[in-house]
Amino acid sequence: MDNGQVAFLRELLASSETMAETRRFARALRSSARDDLLLLGAPDREDPWHLAAHLDEEARFVPSLKPTLVRWRPPPGAPPHLAVGLDRLAAARRGEALLVVSEAAPPTLLERVDDARRTGAVILTLDGGDRELADLAHEALTVRPDGPVSFEQAQHLVSATAGEDTGRRGLRDRLARFLDAVAGPQES
Repeated sequence: MDNGQVAFLRELLASSETMAETRRFARALRSSARDDLLLLGAPDREDPWHLAAHLDEEARFVPSLKPTLVRWRPPPGAPPHLAVGLDRLAAARRGEALLVVSEAAPPTLLERVDDARRTGAVILTLDGGDRELADLAHEALTVRPDGPVSFEQAQHLVSATAGEDTGRRGLRDRLARFLDAVAGPQES
């Protein structure tokens, strides 16, 4: 989906329960990762790579959205940003958030998520209705198969909403936020 399609979908769903839930989840996502935002999918799928790319774009304006993609089996010789393995997840701690992007959660994924929760990480899930996964989450957004958006569309909505729904509107506000981040706090 391109930005225009995402904007159209957001406008189409603007007053729906789906968009209200997406906004709630996006607020939780923005505020949960003070130190690092880890993304993880199921062992047999690399679902979050696409979401990680979009969150990385949004992180230019909302630094807390800068993701670290955690992979079950990083390929040898992968660039550093694609070579983060499960050892990083094992080191999760307070101040970090783990965003799990998986329609269903096999037991191995549930174990890893439970371990990260026990070490203090905030758990957020974008799931397809997996009750056990949602039960481990501090915040969950469930995408129903019969709902108004697909699992992929939900990922686009989350990243766009997390980056734009900050209470500020327009190019000037985004530029001001960028300049504040670059220049640092102003002394009175």
